Amino acid sequence: VGLYIPGGSAPLFSTVLMLATPARIAGCQNVVLCSPPPIADEILYAAQLCGVQEIFNVGGAQAIAALAFGSESVPKVDKIFGPGNAFVTEAKRQVSQRLDGAAIDMPAGPSEVLVIADSGATPDFVASDLLSQAEHGPDSQVILLTPDADIARKVAEAVERQLAELPRADTARQALSASRLIVTKDLAQCVAISNQYGPEHLIIQTRNARDLVDVIT
Repeated sequence: VGLYIPGGSAPLFSTVLMLATPARIAGCQNVVLCSPPPIADEILYAAQLCGVQEIFNVGGAQAIAALAFGSESVPKVDKIFGPGNAFVTEAKRQVSQRLDGAAIDMPAGPSEVLVIADSGATPDFVASDLLSQAEHGPDSQVILLTPDADIARKVAEAVERQLAELPRADTARQALSASRLIVTKDLAQCVAISNQYGPEHLIIQTRNARDLVDVIT
């Protein structure tokens, strides 16, 4: 399998862990990793922890092509995993439609998270969860659904406090301009909205979180 790990201003070393660990559990014999130059030390260390032996200093659509078709140095893989920008996403889509290409995980878009919270949630934790995705890029979207107006207010205040200490605050602020804190009539409405929206990441911070999991579709 091939792993594509974005680099740039925010190297996603956590993506290495989330992709390479399942690959090891699944028994994949050969795991190939590509990341744009210069590869961040954090990414290299995470790859070492996960036992990734083949690492290539290449990013973008050309990395996807190399993984899908093989090159003089990069081996061809059966399936490609990992997020990227619009060019990487389109490259993954195209190679997945060719018989001589490679399968892919999914066409990943901009980062998004939806948090369902009630009065039992910790506002600072909710704010951190929202900002963890907002800082990924200006096109990220973060949404809070809560039946508690007081929680919504406290989360908004916590977001502002944490933004003051966030290295990527400017990026997060751009994302927050298109994000929402929505006060609903009850948790059932939160679930209904979440099911219609279908977020990339869903976080449930409620007193009866396990009960809500059963009605998430």
